[in-house]
Amino acid sequence: MERSSKHSAIRDDALQGDVAGMIRSGRSTHAEDFKDPEPPADDEPDIDRAPEDSMVGGTPAGMSGAEVTQRSELAETLRRTAFPNDRDGLLAAARDANAPDRVLADVQNLPAGQTFASIGDVWRALGHPAEERRF
Repeated sequence: MERSSKHSAIRDDALQGDVAGMIRSGRSTHAEDFKDPEPPADDEPDIDRAPEDSMVGGTPAGMSGAEVTQRSELAETLRRTAFPNDRDGLLAAARDANAPDRVLADVQNLPAGQTFASIGDVWRALGHPAEERRF
């Protein structure tokens, strides 16, 4: 978990424990309704807690939920420390991270002899579009 700049490490751990049950179960764990978070307003997107179900409000324009999941799996497996690297180096890093077969297949499909600086480079080399960054 990333540490916040507003709280101490001890408070961050306590706050993480407050929501851990809800994150694991996918539903509210409060005994009293008034403690539950409010749902999003009418003009706010409905964001799912479980990305593998449906990606309402969570997919960038031009990408499907499956592509978001695929890119996330690549990013979870190929950490920042794996970059910059070529296909063989990324494949070794993916194997060291016990990557699932579909991630290994994606990395094996990368062009040889090219150096990749980030997940974005890997994603584009696999033929997928990258969304525009919005500010």
